[in-house]
Amino acid sequence: MNFHIYFLSTPIILKSIKETLDRKNSSYNNLSIQLVEFHLPLHELPPHYHTTKDLPPHLNSTLIQAFQMSSSKFPSIIETLKPNLIIYDGFQPWVATMASSCNIHAIMFYVSSTSNLAYFYHQFLYGSSSLTSLFPFSSIYLHDYEIKKLDIQPIKPRDEKAFGYMILKSFEQSHNIVLLNTCREIEGKYIDYVSTIGKKELIPIRPLIREVTIGEEEDRGTIQSWLAKKDQFSCVYVSFGSEIFLSKQEIEEIAKGLELSKVNFIWTIEFPKGVNTTIEEMVPQGFLESTKGKGWLLNDGHHKV
Repeated sequence: MNFHIYFLSTPIILKSIKETLDRKNSSYNNLSIQLVEFHLPLHELPPHYHTTKDLPPHLNSTLIQAFQMSSSKFPSIIETLKPNLIIYDGFQPWVATMASSCNIHAIMFYVSSTSNLAYFYHQFLYGSSSLTSLFPFSSIYLHDYEIKKLDIQPIKPRDEKAFGYMILKSFEQSHNIVLLNTCREIEGKYIDYVSTIGKKELIPIRPLIREVTIGEEEDRGTIQSWLAKKDQFSCVYVSFGSEIFLSKQEIEEIAKGLELSKVNFIWTIEFPKGVNTTIEEMVPQGFLESTKGKGWLLNDGHHKV
């Protein structure tokens, strides 16, 4: 069966998609793929920031607002393209509503961890105060002040511009099913739980992993050899994803925890584009010496501890 696929996104995102398709042209011979530009307002965000990749954290809310302001363009686009199905991410909860008005099914693709979704959706529905509705997986929890800060209590008027509310609304708007960037082997119990409380079928499509470069392939082989010498279950992997940038204080707290735990570790730290800093500058003084031989700190290059 042949499919005609449209990628609708901002020009900066489509540029990277086009580069990938050009490299893999022979792999997509049986697919018809068309890139469709979706333009955001320019008054506050320049075009190179019309993506969450490399976006400074303080501009997250501005990007969300820009997507919201552009929603009025969407009906004319789907009227022109006339798709049979729309797959959307959490930044656009209005996609499903507008698609439904055109008798088109829209389903959400949730790109973060399902354990994260399970916890926050539980709090969104039930809160944390009732003993009869405790989150069933005790290894995942937040303190009360953290829950308050994230504004995920179910009992107050919602801030519809808040990121967390937007993601959960996108989940609820999805037509019957939600696609997940995970697999059952890793997050099966969380998939089942969200499916139960959310009353939707959750389909894990397995994690999407970008193509590695030759240099990264060599690093991976070195790290695998290092892991092979460690005892089973003795190593912790620390990563908050490629689009989460921790403050110096947060990095220092994680470093302190790793140092005190005395575990082996592989820790990936990301910095926003344009920020000129080094791992050595961000971790506490003496951390690299005290954990020498016990782990890896990874950034654009790599630094073995």
